Amino acid sequence: MPEPQEPARTPQELVITLLGSYVSPRETRRVWSGGLVALLRELGLSDGAARISLTRLVRRDLLAPHREGRLVHYSLTPRTVALLADGDRRIFGLGRRDRPVGTWTVLWQNIPESRRPARERLVRRLRFLGFGPVQDGTWLAPHDREAEVLEVLGELDVTEHAGLMLGMPSAALDVRRFAGRAWDLDGLSARYDAFVTEFGSCPRDLPDAEAFTVRTRLVHAYRVFPSLDPELPADLIPAPGRRAAAVELFHDRYTALAPAAQRHFDRVLSPK
Repeated sequence: MPEPQEPARTPQELVITLLGSYVSPRETRRVWSGGLVALLRELGLSDGAARISLTRLVRRDLLAPHREGRLVHYSLTPRTVALLADGDRRIFGLGRRDRPVGTWTVLWQNIPESRRPARERLVRRLRFLGFGPVQDGTWLAPHDREAEVLEVLGELDVTEHAGLMLGMPSAALDVRRFAGRAWDLDGLSARYDAFVTEFGSCPRDLPDAEAFTVRTRLVHAYRVFPSLDPELPADLIPAPGRRAAAVELFHDRYTALAPAAQRHFDRVLSPK
C-alpha cells in the first residue's frame, strides 16, 4: 500500500487558499486583519482559530503584519508570493495537456532528525510537484522535475543530504502495479468523482456572499489534486475517469463566480 497521501488541511491552509484566490496585486496589497477574521468565520472557523492561524503564518514568514493606527493589516511576504505563483502553475495546469512517456525523476534523501522541519517542508513540496513515495526517503515523479527539485533543495539548504537521478521506466516493468505503490490511484479517482458530485450542481450565478463561500470551497477542495495526481503518461496508464470533468468544472465555476466573490471579499476587507 502507498503511504497515506492526505494533504494537511489546517486552518492555515484555508487562509492561504483565501489569500491566493483574492489578494491582488499580491506583491503590494495589504488586507485588514479584522476583515480576514470575518471572512474566515463565514468559512466555518471560530474567531480564535482564525487569529491563531494568522499569527502562525506570521511566524512562518508567510504574512507580514503592519500596524496602521488601531488597525493591523497583513501583506504577503516574497516567500508567499513565490509559493502562490508555483501553486498557480500546478493548479491551473493540472490535466490541461497530454503528457507522453519521457524522463522520470527519482530523489532520495537522508535529512537528519536535527533538520526535521526542512525534511517536512521538502516532503510537502515534493507532493505538490507530483512525487510519490517509493520507500523510506525515496520519491518518484513521472516527469522531469530536476530544475524544481534542485531549487527546493537549495532553498531548504539540504542539497548535501539528497541525491537526484533522471531516467525512464523499463519496458518490462508493470508500470500500473509499480505506480500503485507510490500513488493511491483508486483513491484519486474516488476524489475526482466526489469533487464533481459536490460542485457539479453549483449554479454559475450566485449572490456575492454565497459566491464567495462556494468559490473558496471549490478552490480549497481542488488545490489538493496536484499533490495527489502524478499525471502519469496516458499511454502507460489511463487518466482517472472523472479528472477531465473535474478540471472543466473547476475552471468554469472558478471564472464564473469570480466577480461576485471578489466584490464580497473587497467589501468585507474595507475597515468600517
